[in-house]
Amino acid sequence: MSQLPSLPALDGQTLLPGVKGLPLTAPLRQADIARQGWNVLRGDTSYPVALLKESALAHNLNWMQRFCAHFNVLLAPHGKTTMSPQLFAAQIANGGWGITLATIPQVQIAARFGIRRVLLANELAGPSDIRAVLQLMKDQPDFEFFALADSLEGVARLSQAVQASGLQRPLPLLVEQGAIGKRAGCRTPEEVLEVARAIAAAPGLHLAGIEGYEGVLTSDDRAASVVRVNEFLAQMRELLNTMDSEGLFGGPQIIISAGGSSHFDLVARGFAGIQGLSRPVLPVLRSGCYLTNDHGHYYQATKELSEREPEAPAGGLQPALEVWSVVLSRPEPGLAILSMGKRDASHDLGLPHPLFVQRSGAAAPEALPAEAAIVKMNDQHGYLRLPDGYSIEVGDLVGCGISHPCTTFDKWPLMLVVDDSYQVLGAVNTFF
Repeated sequence: MSQLPSLPALDGQTLLPGVKGLPLTAPLRQADIARQGWNVLRGDTSYPVALLKESALAHNLNWMQRFCAHFNVLLAPHGKTTMSPQLFAAQIANGGWGITLATIPQVQIAARFGIRRVLLANELAGPSDIRAVLQLMKDQPDFEFFALADSLEGVARLSQAVQASGLQRPLPLLVEQGAIGKRAGCRTPEEVLEVARAIAAAPGLHLAGIEGYEGVLTSDDRAASVVRVNEFLAQMRELLNTMDSEGLFGGPQIIISAGGSSHFDLVARGFAGIQGLSRPVLPVLRSGCYLTNDHGHYYQATKELSEREPEAPAGGLQPALEVWSVVLSRPEPGLAILSMGKRDASHDLGLPHPLFVQRSGAAAPEALPAEAAIVKMNDQHGYLRLPDGYSIEVGDLVGCGISHPCTTFDKWPLMLVVDDSYQVLGAVNTFF
């Protein structure tokens, strides 16, 4: 692969027949995938096969780097989207401040592959998870780790664990601001301050900042969502100022973090220009789906973002992830059964979007009619409804875009990377 970092520990592994999407009949070193001359449109892979278009990945990495530079914010992309060490490395190489993760096993995987700064966008509560991350911090003194807290009980548990562990540096915590009826996080400003004061006073801990997730406030009412998100961010800033005025922060810098993949422009605007505090402020976005975008939910969200934010870089974000399958059956007019199902493509935020058909012997793929639609999926089958008079044949290949990359990545232990002609350039691994 020409654009993505090489990781010897993964490039050197031997792949055996049975790897999903690969046409293996004998063992193959992963680094040799690019030398096989495979082309997805030529029928060289197994189907279904999930792929990443390298040109779109490169565009999105560059776009987000320019976005963050323009608004003077940092990026710790949420790694649970891809759980791919190669993609983590590409994000860090393109200006990432760190990687955001959701569980301690995810943190351990990131550390194993060289990530040196992790923000756990979650509370840390399980005894074995607490022990594991404290051991990681002891074993790797240069590994920076931040977690969240939203309760006095959670703060007390962490303080006791750090003191018992013998860790010779404090565990940095961000207090989490939430919303009534939503996910984790303190429900009122008073609770935020109470937990922040407890962190600042607890042995073995220090208050590193404040965190929130604005995505829990969004709905189909786009205008109302923008208002609620902006109010949420304004409250975070106000609480940040109050905490600093009370001298609660313990590190050399103060972190303020939010930013899912739909409204990160509002976060960048909302956190812009925070000055006059006791120490430098680091505004950290955690958007993860920007890297691959999609053809559904996030494509629409980032289209609205570009329309809303005139200073966003030109070109927008591009879909990079596709799933290709083969037509297995034409059991009745207007219906094709594909070799792609719920085990292969996301369906939680909409069914896949049929894009192309590659007919046997054709020089290039053909765009499917706009009326074509995936109307149902079983575990291993997709139901492609075709408009009257339009026909495809058994053995033809169908390329689909997806909606919600997170729940497609977790179905593929390995994804191929291709150029714009669908020539295979290499692969990335995932760890779910």
